[in-house]
Amino acid sequence: MKTNAARILDGLGIAYTLHEYEVDPEDLRATTVAAKIGMPAEQVFKTLLCAVGSGDYVFAVVPGDAELDFKKLARAAGVRKAEMAALKDVQPLTGYIRGGVTIFGAKKAYPAFADETIELFDAISVSAGHRGVQILLAPADYLRATGAAVADLTKADSA
Repeated sequence: MKTNAARILDGLGIAYTLHEYEVDPEDLRATTVAAKIGMPAEQVFKTLLCAVGSGDYVFAVVPGDAELDFKKLARAAGVRKAEMAALKDVQPLTGYIRGGVTIFGAKKAYPAFADETIELFDAISVSAGHRGVQILLAPADYLRATGAAVADLTKADSA
């Protein structure tokens, strides 16, 4: 299935691979997606829409097995506070439904921040903008295409 995200990458001349998988609407976790496409969860990045003030939003892109640290995101974005956008607002703001959110082709070009671990891999996977489809591409290409700033965004392991 060719998604808007794939068309955007085509337009930029960026190489990628699409991976389709069976969707369980009751389990949209990135760790589940990773298992279904046969990749380690730390290489499957989830795209989260976060509120950072009155009517302002940013995208946070973090590994599927990690938890977003809102204080670190706020610091990276230069704001006082960050929190998850209300689920009811995600589709109207991005054009995508939960489990299919991607920076590519979102309704508005919100500032984006990617966790620094994105640069550790030869390839990463992100949502292609549709549940059941992931895009595999090089992290440098993802960062170039999205304009995402790299920062430490995840909570430290409590172990």
